[in-house]
Amino acid sequence: MSEQVKDAILLASMPKALNGKEFTYCPGCHHGIVHRLVAELIDEFGLREKTLLVAPVGCSVFAYEFFDVDGTVAPHGRALAVATGMKRAKPEMFVLTYQGDGDLAAIGTAETIHAANRGERVTTVFINNAVYGMTGGQMAPTTLLGMKTTTSPYGRDPKREGYPIHMMEIMRALPGVAYAERVKVSRPQDVPKAKMAIKKAFYAQLLDVGFGIVEVLSTCPTNWGMDPVEASRWLEENMVKEFPLGVYVDKVTEVMKEKGVK
Repeated sequence: MSEQVKDAILLASMPKALNGKEFTYCPGCHHGIVHRLVAELIDEFGLREKTLLVAPVGCSVFAYEFFDVDGTVAPHGRALAVATGMKRAKPEMFVLTYQGDGDLAAIGTAETIHAANRGERVTTVFINNAVYGMTGGQMAPTTLLGMKTTTSPYGRDPKREGYPIHMMEIMRALPGVAYAERVKVSRPQDVPKAKMAIKKAFYAQLLDVGFGIVEVLSTCPTNWGMDPVEASRWLEENMVKEFPLGVYVDKVTEVMKEKGVK
């Protein structure tokens, strides 16, 4: 069977790691795309029976509704603390956290930084839509300067609310991080690149290299007050400038070469 045929079958079928429930995310939200990529990788690695998913408060919490894997819901910001306990108690399991910017980069900043710095063998998928999506569109730690939210109605002012936080740049400074990359899925050609990044973050754990994290720039049309097409265009023109795409840490590729992993 050719690779083209395999790809066609993959695209036409639903990953077994998803339970078939219809996504309830807002139209134009990128959570569904990322869920699909994560589920495909869980299937490809044969991890469905070994995965423990931690979904904390925020729109990311709904991940537990759609993934057919074991796991739990964590208090707001505590996903990586819970994941650390899981991995240390059951090191043979594949532990995955799925988090938003309000969770990972605000109330959960300490948990994120220290888990990463310790090099916990955990994989994190981090959705950055620059706003608190679930609770009404408040300003998030990643909200851009001048961006209007329900708690910054005149636009984020650095003198009043400070500056957007850049988590991948922070990850670059932490020795326990094995893989860190920032991607987007706002155009079709972005999706395979995002999947490869998440795959490398999986390998950071599976090859026992260290902590793996992928930040995915995402839209939030509802709270941005835009239609899906306009939101994707806004992401391309504004978020990418503030949050440059690319690989920030890669200790995985060399290990993959050493072990003959493709």
